[in-house]
Order: sequence, then C-alpha cells, then structure tokens
Amino acid sequence: MIETVTHLRQYIRLSDEEAELIERVGHHYPLRLTEYYASLIDPEDAQCPIRRQVVPSGEELVQGYGDEDPLDEEKHTPVPGIIRVYPDRIAVIVTNQCPIYCRFCLRKRLKRDSSADLGGERFEKVLNYIRGDRSIRDVLLTGGEPLMFSDDELDILLGELSVIRHVEVLRIGTRALCTWPERVTDGFADMLASHHPVWVNTQFNHPREITSESVRAVETLLRRGIPINNQTVLLRGVNDSVPVMLKLVRELVRIRIRPYYLYQAQTLAGTEHFVTSIEKGLDIIRGLRGWTTGFAIPQYVLDTPYGKIPLNPQYLKCRDGDYMVMESYSGKIWREYNPVDGKGVHTCVSMHGSERQV
Repeated sequence: MIETVTHLRQYIRLSDEEAELIERVGHHYPLRLTEYYASLIDPEDAQCPIRRQVVPSGEELVQGYGDEDPLDEEKHTPVPGIIRVYPDRIAVIVTNQCPIYCRFCLRKRLKRDSSADLGGERFEKVLNYIRGDRSIRDVLLTGGEPLMFSDDELDILLGELSVIRHVEVLRIGTRALCTWPERVTDGFADMLASHHPVWVNTQFNHPREITSESVRAVETLLRRGIPINNQTVLLRGVNDSVPVMLKLVRELVRIRIRPYYLYQAQTLAGTEHFVTSIEKGLDIIRGLRGWTTGFAIPQYVLDTPYGKIPLNPQYLKCRDGDYMVMESYSGKIWREYNPVDGKGVHTCVSMHGSERQV
C-alpha cells in the first residue's frame, strides 16, 4: 500500500508545494492507495480523474456546508456494527480499514484502525441481533473494505450468516475489483460461491478503471455465478459529463456488470468540491436515455437518513383531456390516448404532481 508522499512520488509528479499539502491534509484524512490503482493515474495530469479520487487535495480542508455524518448513520445503529434504515435489510460494518482511502468516502469521519473490526463479542452481538429479528432477509457486508479480511475470516462470517434461516440474501460491498483486483483470487471466488445466494456490489467511477486486471477479477466472480451490480458516485471533475458516463456504462455492460445506481455525492464535510448539482445529474441521465441499452442506465438516487430517493428526469408532461402528453428521449412529444377514469373535469398534471382544472 502507498501511504507516504515519498512512495507516491514513484507514480506521479509532485511539486514540493503539492507534497507539503498532501502531508498536511493527511494529518486529518490519511493517504492510502494500492500500487495497482496508482499505476492508473496520469503522472503529469493534476486533474486526472483517478488521481482526484485518491490523492489528498487542499479542498478537503475547506470549511463548507457539509456534514460529517449526512446520513445520520450513528442514529441508525441498533448495535455496534449494524446500520439499519430499511425494515427488511441491514448493513454490517466488517471493518473501517481499506486498501485505498477515497477522498469522497461517506465514512471519512471514522478511525482507520482495527477497533471496529467484526469479530469476537462484537460479531456475536451482531449475530444475535439478526437471529432475533425475522424481518431481516438481506444482509450487506460493507465497510471500509470487507476484503481486508482474509478468505478464512470472511468464510466464517458468511457461514454464520447463511445458516440463519430468515436471511435470504448476502451481499458484499467492495471496490477491490477496480482498486485491488489481485485480491480477487480463484480461492476467494470459490469461497463466496459456497455461500450462495451471494451478490457483489462494486464501484467503478470512471472508464479508466476498467482494465485487463479488473476484468479478470470480474470474470473470476462471474464464472462462479456471482452477479455484480455497480454503484457509481457522481463526482465533479471525475465523471460529471455525458460522454464519460456513457462510456462507463457501456463498458460495464460489455464486461457483464449491471450499472445499478448513480449516487448523488453527499454533502459531506471535506468533499464539497466533488458535489455537482442534482440538475447536472438529471441532465446526464437524460443524455444516456436512448443512446444505450435500457438496463445500462443506472437509477439516479440520493441517499438520505430515510433511505434512497430516486431522482428521475421528467418525461410525463401533463394530461390533456383523454390524452397523456409525454416527451421522448429525443425531445419529440407523444400524446397517448388514456381516458380519465370516471366522470368529471379533466385535470392537467404538472411536473410537480399538482393538479389544475382544464
């Protein structure tokens, strides 16, 4: 792992001023990335989309409008190690440690040590909580990076969870496929497959992350029947344009990963420089519609303390008598015959769902 400026300089060009700034930011938000991921950085480009994701920036020290815990995760923790927002599923924090520290990390506030590792008494409390609530049918192992645990350790965790009768689905949330692909071995994939049904959620944020190494890691899982969904974060200066996002989702589908979510970046302290407007995100989704396969278009969502809220472009315009008026991806208007139920005045439905008589 790369954790010092001296080591980082073997991969990218840094001025003395940049090096000093990275050191200063690192006192608050540490530097860490894999040598593999560092090799994807353009060494001469300070705005390289890979570099922006992992190399500390002075913008992280700017006091802005962000919150350290915008999702109120601490308030949704019934026992240490569990985050619960939904009635039928939970997230289990395996560890706070990662092979890379993304500069936009949602859990940037947490200590990057082993104090939160899932094991011993902490794991027993998590298991007892799940065993005692039959409404929990879906368990996501997340972090940090769950793959920081060894294959044997993960085998034990998954084994204990898979024998709980009401747990129907196990998921692993990991960026290792694109940041640490050598971690995904045949032995690891065999272990995962022994606990089916297991799903993997990953996070490719830029087409440059799709390499022969990451494709090998993906295929290692797919050959075992492990489905992979991608959850991209919309990041200013990384992927906030239609051409970049279009190339990303097309490449993901080519390697048989489904683009599942496009997350609006959180208003997180120290990461405001990554946040685009929601209008920008809506424009990107509109720019994908019609120009790529339907299942290649991710669902654009904002995560909130109350769960994920879909953010969708408006295609349905209004009701006009017995017709619904809608707009195609190309901007052409279509009027679909759709009689009003019952009798009475017709209404025109605005973009915001309010009604007026016509």
